[in-house]
Amino acid sequence: MGMLDVVGPVMVGPSSSHTLGALKIARFAYKLIEGIPDEVEFYLHGSFAKTYLGHGTDRALIAGVLGLREYDYDIKNAYELAKKNNLKYTFIKSDLGDVHPNTVLIRLKKEDKINEIQGASIGGGAIKITKINGVDCDLSGDYNTLIIVNKDIKGALENILSIIHVNVANLYLKRTNILEGRALTILELDEKPSNLNELEKLECVIKYFYVGSDN
Repeated sequence: MGMLDVVGPVMVGPSSSHTLGALKIARFAYKLIEGIPDEVEFYLHGSFAKTYLGHGTDRALIAGVLGLREYDYDIKNAYELAKKNNLKYTFIKSDLGDVHPNTVLIRLKKEDKINEIQGASIGGGAIKITKINGVDCDLSGDYNTLIIVNKDIKGALENILSIIHVNVANLYLKRTNILEGRALTILELDEKPSNLNELEKLECVIKYFYVGSDN
């Protein structure tokens, strides 16, 4: 048994599942879009939908998309901070299908772009990111994560991997738009590549996002 099992994680809030886990999912979304969104919709599933007010899940989710960490005492002031940052937010009770009961789908709007993150809080503050922009994945948030929108052409993955000179822990790849010839590549990495900007030189790369691990 580890120390975490005895004393629990360092956090602000009443529940590691409903508060800490929710914040970590939302913070992943914040890091994905590299800042605070203009507007966000939280689609709450299962027990999240039933108890989000009582367990502080609402404040945790808002705090996460504002970029707060789990030990930040301003989590309790999330609504005030949202107003200060002109963040529009909506909580929607929703049936997301056959998923973990502590699941939330976060739809973020920033300028003219929309991104979606779906994640589950699986206990003890641990999370799983299960979808990014409709692509199924199984990310823990413990790894550095690189998300690439690329052209669906022969050799695209080979060219991308030739730039990433670090160990790849997990890889997810899916065609997202056959008509436009696009795919989404998600890589979990042991460390941050030192030459990410070189991806811009690849003809197959349309855009990319990097989400660093908080560990």
